[in-house]
Formats: sequence, C-alpha cells, structure tokens
Amino acid sequence: MQKVTTFLWFPKDLIEEAADYYVSVIGGDSRVLETTRWTAASPGEEGKAMTVRFQLDGAEYVAFDGGPEFTFNEAASLSVECDSQEETDRLWNALTSGGGQEIQCGWLKDKYGLFWQIVPPGLGDALTDPDPEKAARAMKAMLGMKRLDIEAIRNA
Repeated sequence: MQKVTTFLWFPKDLIEEAADYYVSVIGGDSRVLETTRWTAASPGEEGKAMTVRFQLDGAEYVAFDGGPEFTFNEAASLSVECDSQEETDRLWNALTSGGGQEIQCGWLKDKYGLFWQIVPPGLGDALTDPDPEKAARAMKAMLGMKRLDIEAIRNA
C-alpha cells in the first residue's frame, strides 16, 4: 500500500460506478481493491458503498460517498502522461463522453465532475525547446487547443 493516497469526495451513490469506469478507461495495472459499506451505526445508508479503494495504472485512490456538500474543481486534477497520440485520443474521448466537458490545453472534466489533464508524449519537450521562438509557437498552438494534438504542436 502506498503511504500517500488521493482521497476523492464524490456525490452520493456514484463511487462504485465511478471507480469501475476509471479502471476500465485507464486499463493496465488498474483495478478495484476494496469496497467498504455503511453500517447501521454510520451516518450513511446501511449497505451502500462508503469508500472504494482502487488503483489506476498502479497508483491508489480512495473514492468516498460524501454527498453534495463538496464538489471537484480545477484546483486539483489527475494528469495522465500518454504514450502515444492514439492513447491521448482514446482517453480524451472516453473521459469526455457521457456528459464530460472539454476545457482547454488538454484539460477536461469527466461526467462525475473530476478534472483531468491528458498529456500527449513530447509535450514538455515541445514547450521547452531550446529555440525560444519554436517553444513560443508550440505554446501558442497548445493554448488554442482543447484535446492536444502533439504533431500540430511540434509543427507550429
């Protein structure tokens, strides 16, 4: 078990669905690890999922059935470093489907309200190119995109 784990507060009754969805979208070393349920002595509805501990590509997260008091915002997001443009596109399409929202510069909000950054391979190199003019063109290209296209950024 990792020492520091991200704890995600979800609206009521969505955590099992969300964890299963994220595991299926990310793939690789991703799986649901454990589900705890509210008991008769707890404030939640007995038998409903209280927490779901899950793993996305080896990193652990805990989803909590917290209700509507708190929501996700752009101040925190999950960032995925993709291995290819195809993976970038697949994750982008999956995470924006079903009510997700495209934002800008590779950022999106999924249907559960969680924010993500979907990063194509080579983005950092393009933005920090030793040629300042080339790096500036890459930045300008990226700023004009929602889903990032690494070839268009490199060719800017």
